[in-house]
Amino acid sequence: MDPNNEAKYNLIRGLGLVAAASIIIGNVIGTGVFFKARVMTCNVGEPIWVVVAWIAAGLLALAGSLTYAELTAMKPYASAEYVLLRDSYGRVASFLYGWMQIVVAKTGSMAALAVAFAIALNSYLDSKLGYTLMSIPVGTAVIEVTTLQIIAIMAIIIFTTLNSASVVISGQIATFLTFIKIALVVLVGVGAFLFVSGGSFGNFGLEAAGAQCLDVAESQRYGHANYSFFAGFAAAMLGALWGYDGWNQLTFVAGEVKDPNRNIPLAIIGSTVLIMVLYVFVHIAYFYVLDPTAISLVDKDVAVAKVIVERFFAGDAVSLLTGVAVAIFTMGLMISSLGSLHTSILAGGRVPYAMAKDGLFFSRFKRLSINGVPISSLILQGAWAILLVLSDSIWRLYDPENALFDTLTNYVIFGSFIFYALITSTVFIFRVRHPEATRPYRTFGYPVVPVIFLLVTGWLLLQTIYDDTRNSLIGIGLILLGLPVYYYLTNRSGGQNEIESEDNGDNG
Repeated sequence: MDPNNEAKYNLIRGLGLVAAASIIIGNVIGTGVFFKARVMTCNVGEPIWVVVAWIAAGLLALAGSLTYAELTAMKPYASAEYVLLRDSYGRVASFLYGWMQIVVAKTGSMAALAVAFAIALNSYLDSKLGYTLMSIPVGTAVIEVTTLQIIAIMAIIIFTTLNSASVVISGQIATFLTFIKIALVVLVGVGAFLFVSGGSFGNFGLEAAGAQCLDVAESQRYGHANYSFFAGFAAAMLGALWGYDGWNQLTFVAGEVKDPNRNIPLAIIGSTVLIMVLYVFVHIAYFYVLDPTAISLVDKDVAVAKVIVERFFAGDAVSLLTGVAVAIFTMGLMISSLGSLHTSILAGGRVPYAMAKDGLFFSRFKRLSINGVPISSLILQGAWAILLVLSDSIWRLYDPENALFDTLTNYVIFGSFIFYALITSTVFIFRVRHPEATRPYRTFGYPVVPVIFLLVTGWLLLQTIYDDTRNSLIGIGLILLGLPVYYYLTNRSGGQNEIESEDNGDNG
């Protein structure tokens, strides 16, 4: 490959409004909306507070979206979050953000999604795919390589390859998978009201009495002697925010969106509103069918949505319909995991590219293919995600209950919200420093909306530090581990790294 090809090939603005919105929706709607009801019920005890937590988290995501819409439309470049941090807080802050995305956040999420697909596929086939390919004795323990790991790795390879074709094809795939995700949520919600007998809105007046929820911290466990409502509600909101995570996804590929001044604000804001409506609707459906105690007693590895679907047509003579509904849901859940994996790979590959353009990463990663795709960056993150999948067997010797990639991503959730806050705050910095800059969209409700986002995010961060100090500090530590790497990369060329013009290709 020509080492100077970045001068020949540019990013291509091949994502229209529907594709842009699909990248957000396709990444946000994963498995959280189908699983989180149980632990959130354990946190707050009453259905109304679970719904309130989803609404509050949705409004918080919307406040962030309204602010991000202005910022991203103003700087519609590849990995726009990275660019915003660089241009406001400097290169160290932007590098640590990119480091977190490459090493843990994006790649850890990819590994988790790929393994979730493999597990769901194995479950659907009655565990016929799960067996050990290789066993390596390590003292008294054994490291295993399983078929499920191989399936997960193949999923990462396939979708990395698909994303290497062109951004237009990636957008079309994202659109197709996103429509399936939306249909799955609608199926569960509408089906709960149409195909389940015995449902009642009276469930909203009940509490989760007798819930055990032993995997939930005492201060966040409804009904426990050490329970605190504020701690419980904060935990429920964090759970809901994890379900909304990805509302910022379009910023990664902002340099490839057609008519960015129009489509970026519409896609970011419209997607967030649609997702919030879908989430609230389906959770109302959950509690219409099951009382809060029943939901809190669902096994943590079982989707609450699946329990709902298993009640479709119950008692009818044609019980086959129930099996069909469960099969459709299970296949939809697998496709949902693949959809999130696809958009995560698409978006994450732009981070090493943006960093390399700044001289803050190895130069080979700023190269583009003839189709304007950063293939080297895609291969890098795919290889690291595969390594995380394979390393999980070793990690299980230390922690048999939790996967390596899940543990890592849990650690950096705290750090992610720090960066969300920093990026959102740049709206004030750019308004002061560059009042003359072109702003195709201005934040609705400025300055109140971004201030509310920052205040609520600050409260959640402080509450998390108080309730989960150890994991919060580990998350910060993982991010700060990037500092030695930063100083190595900036000093290897005598500190002469230059920031390249974003107009050199990113505007297509």
